[in-house]
Amino acid sequence: MTGAKKCYAATVLAAWLITIAFFMVLSRTLDLEVFFVLSLIGLLVIAVLIDGAFSRPRYMRHIGYLIAAGVAIFAYIVAQKILEILAA
Repeated sequence: MTGAKKCYAATVLAAWLITIAFFMVLSRTLDLEVFFVLSLIGLLVIAVLIDGAFSRPRYMRHIGYLIAAGVAIFAYIVAQKILEILAA
């Protein structure tokens, strides 16, 4: 069952990223920061949905590292935006 969960999670995440890209192209606002934040939100939702209740598979540890790196990059983006606002 865990192999199926990983496959579904990858499929749903790919569909989410394609949807984000489609709407960004449709609205003609290609912003990498917005894309990154929305993809991180999708990854967080999927990680919560595929996490087991009683055991933690090895791939969940790797997703945890990826999430930690994503949150660090998100904090950097937020700090840059705050400094941008304060400088204006």
